[in-house]
Amino acid sequence: PLMRQVPGFVAYYWVDAGDGVMVSTSVFQDRPGAEESISRAADFVRDNLASLLPNPPEVMAGEVVASA
Repeated sequence: PLMRQVPGFVAYYWVDAGDGVMVSTSVFQDRPGAEESISRAADFVRDNLASLLPNPPEVMAGEVVASA
């Protein structure tokens, strides 16, 4: 629900990569939406999950160059 409220939201995925590694991917129509989602996610993690995470989240952003 947090990401769906951000303008330009397209999709959100949460992946269990194994060995305690989790990966989330958000897709937005434009960079401003992606940047807003990063801000909201950082606030959510800080307020709700920080004590559960052994390492701080790593944030990356980029353009989609291929899809199927």
